[in-house]
Amino acid sequence: MKKGLMEILACPQCKGDLELKISEEKSGEIWTGFLNCKACQQRYPIDEGIPNLILTEAGNHPKG
Repeated sequence: MKKGLMEILACPQCKGDLELKISEEKSGEIWTGFLNCKACQQRYPIDEGIPNLILTEAGNHPKG
């Protein structure tokens, strides 16, 4: 995921601003980490460079 995406991403649950937490970068791109919603505290994982902003049927991603 490129850091520039942060300018256009919003929480799919509440449309709040997302905060980026980077665990690993490769070649200048975010490889693993999380996007945390500042408003509702929802947490969305980034795995292998792909942010997962899809809410599950049973609820959401684990809050952290």
